[in-house]
Amino acid sequence: MQKRPLGRSGLQTAPLVFGGNVFGWTVDRDRSFALLDAFVDAGFNAIDTADVYSRWADGNQGGESEIIIGEWLKARGKRDDVLILTKVGSPMGQHPDDRTDLSAAWIERAVEDSLRRLQTDVIDLYQSHWPDPNTPQEETLRAYDRLVQAGKVRAIGVSNHTAEATSEALAISAREDLPRYETLQPHYNLYSRKTFEGPLQDLAVEQGLGVITYYSLESGFLTGKYRTADEAAATTRGAGLKDRFDERGMRILATLRGVAERNEATPAQVSLAWLLTRPAVAAPIVSATSLEQLSDILKAAELSLSAEDVAELTEASED
Repeated sequence: MQKRPLGRSGLQTAPLVFGGNVFGWTVDRDRSFALLDAFVDAGFNAIDTADVYSRWADGNQGGESEIIIGEWLKARGKRDDVLILTKVGSPMGQHPDDRTDLSAAWIERAVEDSLRRLQTDVIDLYQSHWPDPNTPQEETLRAYDRLVQAGKVRAIGVSNHTAEATSEALAISAREDLPRYETLQPHYNLYSRKTFEGPLQDLAVEQGLGVITYYSLESGFLTGKYRTADEAAATTRGAGLKDRFDERGMRILATLRGVAERNEATPAQVSLAWLLTRPAVAAPIVSATSLEQLSDILKAAELSLSAEDVAELTEASED
């Protein structure tokens, strides 16, 4: 399977990244192990998580996903076969106002917690999860520099940051000879395009950044399994998708079904294959809660859309 570069980091990922947000939340330890086994056995090599996953679930405090991944790495002896991507900065209950924190003091503490949970000596890609308005970016980048110099982190990336903030960080890195953000992780898919296209995408192309998209299937909307807002509302995951079933959303779903039929594929596969044609996109993040679901999604990496398919999907999803 052809790998794709993650910026200029020297790291390369298969065309799909497994999203570990489901581990310890909607997927228990045993099912998580089975999903990771199937993912890696199929030739894929990158697993994305965050220290905060899945703090939002009842009874959880954060770190559950990293713990499961770490136990899987130890049980399977697969550390040298995969890239581990995690994030720092999300509220973890360390502040009374539960705010984002990318200070040097917090990063230096949080990385040790993530390394321990992941049962590894090094994180391949350490990502700033959310902007921290209280910490100068230079302080954050200098903290990362110390981690890279210590061999605890190989490369750094950024998630949910604006083009302006990312550009500022890149300029600081160049001026101060610090590690630069090599990847972006934005919310981006066939339905949500303005979240990335424009200045952020232009910056990624110009600077050679690798883009790892999240919500790649718009929380299940782009799988085509929901045909109406009522169908979506009847499920836990689809309850928040009501506004997607507008005229544009229905046009996207109809086009997806048509392209899928032509290619003997599923709408989910087509949606992910379209993302893989977009400028600067290295790999979409995908999640699954069953082996059947995972098997279907992974076929997207083998799907080659025609120029006509891509143009039709792009036009149908224009806002």
